[in-house]
Amino acid sequence: MRTADGLSVRQEKILRYIEEFFGKHGYWPAIRDIQTDLKISSTSVVAYNLKALQEKGKINRQGKVSRGITLPTTLSPTLIGPTHRVPLLGTITAGQPLPDPEQVDIGRAEKVEVPQDIASADKLKDVYALKVRGQSMIDALIDDGDIVLLRRQETANNGDMVAVMLVEENAVTLKKFYQEDSRIRLQPANSTMQPIYTTSDNVRIQGRVVGVLRSLF
Repeated sequence: MRTADGLSVRQEKILRYIEEFFGKHGYWPAIRDIQTDLKISSTSVVAYNLKALQEKGKINRQGKVSRGITLPTTLSPTLIGPTHRVPLLGTITAGQPLPDPEQVDIGRAEKVEVPQDIASADKLKDVYALKVRGQSMIDALIDDGDIVLLRRQETANNGDMVAVMLVEENAVTLKKFYQEDSRIRLQPANSTMQPIYTTSDNVRIQGRVVGVLRSLF
């Protein structure tokens, strides 16, 4: 049996599950999530149907990246119910530091919408958004073109993902923060890239990542 879109019943169920999962959690499901929640016999059966959905233009997949399933922009889940708006203050590199970071007037900044079921208005106080350029955080499920939500703060704990300004270089980058004795390690989440080492006085924390929006903007 096929739907009007030419999908099998199982493919239709998987597609609806992906939409609902993102709406509930704010990130995309893994193959194992789909198998478990839909009670499908094996991950290979899930993979077969995901391939069919991809060939029909219903989903996008990013190779072997965990949770690399996304929906094309035109098929993204509709934002249902109230949304909140946060300022989009420009672009941040997730590769090498970006010289001359963009400075945007918050009052005139473009806004992005965050569904209420992802975050309440209280949780979005002092939160702003940046569009990611580069793939150094790909293993943390942050890809080129994604939008990260950051809470304004000037301190960070080890392991926090932060926007960091390197003072001497006049550059801002997105990395995981680690204090190591007298130096700071800014760690990419990409096994092919090397960390940045610098001194504490060369680092200014500009915000901590609290969320990621994908394929909606």
